[in-house]
Amino acid sequence: MDELELLKKDWNRKDNNSFPKLSYNDIYKMILKRSSSIVKWIFIISLLEFGFWTALSFSFKDFDGFERFNDTDAKYIILGLTVFGYVVLFYFFFLFFKNYRTISVTDSAKVLMENILKTRQTVKHYVAFNLLFMIGSTIIVLFIEFKQDSELIAQVTQATANGNAFMFYAKTIVIVGLALTLVLAILLGFYWLIYGILLKKLDRNYHELKKMEL
Repeated sequence: MDELELLKKDWNRKDNNSFPKLSYNDIYKMILKRSSSIVKWIFIISLLEFGFWTALSFSFKDFDGFERFNDTDAKYIILGLTVFGYVVLFYFFFLFFKNYRTISVTDSAKVLMENILKTRQTVKHYVAFNLLFMIGSTIIVLFIEFKQDSELIAQVTQATANGNAFMFYAKTIVIVGLALTLVLAILLGFYWLIYGILLKKLDRNYHELKKMEL
């Protein structure tokens, strides 16, 4: 049980003097401080996540598959996707920072409730974008690989000559699908564990404010 929950139990009780009596403003300030801290951590974690994926992408830069991919015209499409992804992510970082700054100086319980709802919505949109962008990028890269990768084209040609074209495509799609599902499952687990816990805490703050406003 955190400090706020402990003190709230004795807010208006007259039969117990072991705790300081808290006013409405005291409890509001505690909820404000706690909400501000949660949103700050959402911003920090999103930056750390961005740094991790950026470092990972650079570590695979010299991988043979990426070298072959860079030899095709598709590299411009990937560059466009990368720029688009970075622009959207930086927009979310701006929103997270803006939410943190806004909540930090909020002086009304009603406005704080509204800002908590906005923060929750921003996080949900951020998670949805990351997952959908990964799915869309994978589909685009797979399509380009089949169209321009010389080694893959040679394998398709050989499979077609042997009458195994359907099996080749099906096996490739299943393998990519399983790998993508595994990555998405790991990401969902990460988002549920980190952002989910933080959002639950924000949601609890929201309901506490709602009780205070009744």
